[in-house]
Formats: sequence, structure tokens, C-alpha cells
Amino acid sequence: MIGIFDSGIGGLTVVRSIMEQLSGYDILYFGDTARTPYGSKSPETVIRYALENTDFLMNQGAKIIVMACNTASSVAAERVSAEFDVPIFEVITPAVDMSLQTSRKFNIGVIGTRATIKSGIYEKKIKAINPDAKVYSAACPLLVPLVEEGWMQKPETVMIIKKYLHPLKVRQIDTLILGCTHYPLLKKTIQRKIGKRVSVIDSSIAVAAKIKDFLAGHIEVDNLLSRNGKFRLFVSDITDQFEKTAKTTLKRNVHLEQIML
Repeated sequence: MIGIFDSGIGGLTVVRSIMEQLSGYDILYFGDTARTPYGSKSPETVIRYALENTDFLMNQGAKIIVMACNTASSVAAERVSAEFDVPIFEVITPAVDMSLQTSRKFNIGVIGTRATIKSGIYEKKIKAINPDAKVYSAACPLLVPLVEEGWMQKPETVMIIKKYLHPLKVRQIDTLILGCTHYPLLKKTIQRKIGKRVSVIDSSIAVAAKIKDFLAGHIEVDNLLSRNGKFRLFVSDITDQFEKTAKTTLKRNVHLEQIML
């Protein structure tokens, strides 16, 4: 099984992309809804959460782990990889690679949680590949709670997105990385407010493509993954809004299973 975790509902955009690019693979998802958001937590706390989440998914039969959370990916990926002897995928590197392949002027913007932006991980990875690239970042702390509340279409959300994007827009970026897996649920509004000439990079699509390429080159791992089209959705706190947004995101009925870590 493919094990995926996120701080809440955002990682379901990764589930959706994996279902589209790797049809039929069994998937386990854990949304840590009781402890969301991760972006306002300390690195030490996020690392602890990431280790607990990974351990849970491994005990459920996961053979590879996808950290579908930019905050966890930015501060905990190395620790999780060191602790668990399975392939670990984070969402930052695939998005960085896609942005550099897409950008025309290498004038790149990044939006994410406070923890992700503070880590500077996107700028470090981009400049490690292209030192001449210019990277401008903006923390957007309100967007995750708004998505978790299902406020994707509210006028207040549109206004907040416009305000967050303004500093990047004046920098005339040509590429924008959605540095949080919640943000693809706001992608249409973000694209409209940043401008049609800006390429918007969806990390959920990028990481799914990365996993597909990996499995094609590692048959021994691919053979460990079951393909019965099964999907189990675990959460640490059940909310009506999570179930509603999950159905809309995945375009299928879902059954929430609550667990305590």
C-alpha cells in the first residue's frame, strides 16, 4: 500500500493526483485533523508528529510513505528517512524540479505556511540547482484554516489571497509554487489573482509523477504494492466539513476512520 499523511485535508490533493497517475494502487491516508495546522508548530513538534504518522501508516501495511505536507517535508524529511527503512517521498523536491523546468526567467515565487517559508527550503533547493534564480517567498498562515473550514469560495478568502499575492505580483514572478498541499484547492482563485501569465506549480501533481517514475525504475518496490483499488481514510478527529471536502476533492464517497496516536 501507498501510505500518505498530512496535517489535515490538503494531502487529499496528493491522493487525487496519485489516483489519476497510478490508477488501482491501494492507498492509506492519514489526516491529522486533531493537531492541524502544522505550520504554526515548532520544528521539534512537527518532527514528532511526522514520526508518529509514519509509524502508524507502516503498521497498517504501507510499503512507501508520502509526506503530503510541506511543513513536515521542510523540517522532518531527513529524520523520517533516517528512522524508517522504506522509500520516503516529500512534496518539496518534485515541486522545485517542476518549477525550474517551467520557469522562463527563473523569477520564482513561493507561498506556504510560516514554518515552510521560515525554513527557506525552497530557496535553498532552487539555488542549489540554479544559483542565478531569484526566489521570493510569502507566508500565508490563514489559508490552511480557511480550506479546513471549507471557505474556498468565500469573498473573504479571495480578498486574503489577493493580499498575500500582492508582494509577489509586484516582483513580476513568472512561476508560483504552491508550497502547501492545501493550496491546490484554491488554485483557480490563486491563478486568477496572480495572473494568467504566471505558471502555477501544483506540488501534488509533481510528487505523483515522481512516484510513478520511481516505481517504473524499481520493480522490486512496485511488486510490494497491492492493486485492488482500495482506499482507507484515517483521521485523528472526525468533522463534517472534512468529510464534505474529501468527497468533493476525490469525487467519490468516503468513510472516515478515527484513530488516536
